[in-house]
This record gives sequence, structure tokens and C-alpha cells, in this order.
Amino acid sequence: MKVIFAGTPEFAAAALAALCAAGHEIVLVLTQPDRPAGRGMQLHASAVKQFAVVHHIPVLQPVSLKLDGKYPEQAKHAHELLKATPHDVMVVAAYGLILPETVLTIPPYGCLNIHASLLPRWRGAAPIHRAIESGDEVTGITIMQMDQGLDTGAMLFMQSIPIATTDSTASLHDKLARLGGEMIVEVLQQLQFGEIISKPQPQDGVTYAAKINKEESFLDFNLPAKLLERKIRAFNPAPGAHGLVNGVIFKFWNAELTERPANAEIGQFYMQDHNLLIACSEGALRLLELQKPGSKRLPTSEFLKGFTVQSAVRKTLQ
Repeated sequence: MKVIFAGTPEFAAAALAALCAAGHEIVLVLTQPDRPAGRGMQLHASAVKQFAVVHHIPVLQPVSLKLDGKYPEQAKHAHELLKATPHDVMVVAAYGLILPETVLTIPPYGCLNIHASLLPRWRGAAPIHRAIESGDEVTGITIMQMDQGLDTGAMLFMQSIPIATTDSTASLHDKLARLGGEMIVEVLQQLQFGEIISKPQPQDGVTYAAKINKEESFLDFNLPAKLLERKIRAFNPAPGAHGLVNGVIFKFWNAELTERPANAEIGQFYMQDHNLLIACSEGALRLLELQKPGSKRLPTSEFLKGFTVQSAVRKTLQ
């Protein structure tokens, strides 16, 4: 099929690569404008644009697609190009721009979205983070026919995978990205031969995955350890969970649940059997990977080599 693809990050690039590998003709790519990044704040192309450039696919980077928005000229140009580009369907994955109805109605087969949750659970911007943070045991991919609502369109295909107790957003993202690529290839094949049937989303079980903000990644050790352990995994790799210990803010990248020592003080480091622990209101965290200010993230064994036990640890438990 002839496909227009709209997406921006690595999650979307995986789907784009799968479509190309399956032999679909990608006639145009829409992606977010280049953004400043890194220490030098130089402009960097999105993962989707990088893939498109390497594979000689035309790229369009409008700031907005709303004809009545702040950038009507860019939106008008995008609309004209979409209409002038022969295609069958638009595939959308983590694009980052709202598609107005004037865009949704252009492709003959409409716009199909690859969403990283089992809809209607976790509609919205951060479904992978929220699934881990909430302790979900299962997640997956939903391919849906887009409408004007926030991830409310009819479902075409859904597949689930388990969330491992060790999964971070980084590891789960990669699993779902691969699954999304496989599923959209299958959906387009079924669509091409008229073998796919859509069904509306259930009206119950709706939850929303709000965009992650840095403030909520702060760890309050007065909470149970099981909640904080999920936060650590949910906010890895970004924005990174952080907490205040002895007046210093540390980042916590990986931890395991363990029992809280009887004489442990909440919110303080402890050594026990060569393990670095921090006590919480219920239970404790065995720290596996962390980061001190001005340094890089390290396994705890390496972290302690460059950070004296006396300064890192308030008390050693027997």
C-alpha cells in the first residue's frame, strides 16, 4: 500500500522501519520540527526523520496542522501536500501533533494509530510510564481508527504482553515498539484485502495517561517502598526518579524491594550484607543503580567506590 507516515520518536521509527521492510511504499513522512538538544543545544532531527532521510523518503515538518491555529500558512501547505500526494492510508505513531478532522478525512482508508496500551486503559501521552507506575501486570498495543477524540477511535487490532517486574519504561518501550511494528504490518495486509473489522472501544475501564512532569518523579520515602520502586522503573530513562538523602539529591535508576530493618530510619542510606538500602514507610529499597550530583549513573558497587561509605551511609546494620 502507499502510506503516509506521521511519527517522531524511536517508538515511531520502529514502526516505520517495519512498514518499509514489509514492502509498503512510504510516500511521505510527517514528523516534528528539529529540536535543540544536548549541551550545545544544537538542532537534532527526530528518529523518524533520520530514518526517512537515510531511505530517501520526503519529509514534512509542520509546526501545526490546524488551519485555524497560530500557523495557518504551514497548516495550509501541509493540507495541500497531503491531498496532492497519492496514498491509501496514513499511519500515526507518537507524532505529537493533533490531527484535525480536515486531515483525518484525507486518506482513503483514514488514519490508523499505533497506541501503546490496551485501550481504553491509558489513553493519552504517557501510557507506558503510567502502566508501570500503577503496577499493571499486562499492557500491549492497540491499532485504532483515529477520530477527533483523545485515543477514542474504533479498535482494529489489539495484542497484549506481560509487564515484567523488572521492566522499566525503557525496556517496555522497546518491546512495545517491536510489537507495534509487527501489528501495523498485519493490519495493513488485512485492510488491503478487506479482512479487518473495527469495533468501538468499551465505555468502562477508561483511564488517562497524563504527560509526565519532572515534579512527580520526586521520591517521598514516607511512602511504601513498592510504590517508589514502581516510580523508579516508570521514570527510567526520563525524567529519572530523584530523592533527597542527607541534604543531597540523588537519582535512583534501579532498585529492588526488600524488608525494612527494624531500627532503620526512614529516608536514610544503610549498608546491610554489602547492599545499599534506603528505608521507606513500609519496606525498603535495595539500590542497584544510582547517581550522585555531577556524576554519571553507576551500579551501586561502582557508586560506592567513588563515594566513601562514611559519607554515603548513615548507619551500618548488623
